[in-house]
Amino acid sequence: PVQDVRGPKAPQPLPKALGVDDAVQLADFHINADPPEWQARDQVLVELLYGSGLRLGELLGLDVEASSSAKGWLDLEDGVAHVLGKGNKRRSVPLGAAAIAAVREWLPLRAQHVRGEETALLLGPKGQRLSPNQARLRLRRRAAMAGLSTSVHPHMLRHSFASHILQSSGDLRAVQELLGHANISTTQRYTRLDFQHLAQTYDAAHPR
Repeated sequence: PVQDVRGPKAPQPLPKALGVDDAVQLADFHINADPPEWQARDQVLVELLYGSGLRLGELLGLDVEASSSAKGWLDLEDGVAHVLGKGNKRRSVPLGAAAIAAVREWLPLRAQHVRGEETALLLGPKGQRLSPNQARLRLRRRAAMAGLSTSVHPHMLRHSFASHILQSSGDLRAVQELLGHANISTTQRYTRLDFQHLAQTYDAAHPR
C-alpha cells in the first residue's frame, strides 16, 4: 500500500560558519613554535580557504604554475586563482591582498623543501603535495591554539567566506559564482544563515 508513497524530505542542516571575529583571529594567529616554512604554508592554507572560499580539494590541487596537466594555479599578478571544481568545471576567483602576500612569502620557502619534480603549491613535510588529512589536522591544531571554541575544518572556512560576503553585500548571485555552485538553490542556504544573524541582532536590539 505504500509502494508509491514517498517519505518526507529530511531537513537540510545549515552549514556551520565562524563569526567574523573568530575567522580573523584564526587568520591572524601564528604558531610561533613551528618552523617558519610551515607557518608560511599554513597561512596560505587559511587565506585561500577563507579569503577565496576554495574547497579543500581545489586548494590542494593548485600547482605553482599553469600547465596542461595542472588542475589549478594562481596568477598573482592579476590576483586570481584558477581552480578545477566539482564536475570538472573550471572557475576563477579573486585573491585578496592578504592571500597574495602569504603566497609570496611561502614560495621561496617552498623552493627549499620541494622534492624532485613536484609541482604542488602546498607541500607536506616530505616535500610532496600536502594531503587532505594533513591539511585538516594543521587547521584544527591552529584553531585550537588560537583559542577558538569550536573545532574548525576546511569546509567551515568556505561556509564562513560565503556567509560573510552575503551578509555584507546581499548579492546571492555573486556568492553563487564565487563558490562555483551550479544551482542557485545550493547557495540559498546562506540566506538562512544571514537571517539567523538578523534575528540575533533583532533580539539583542529591539526593546520588545
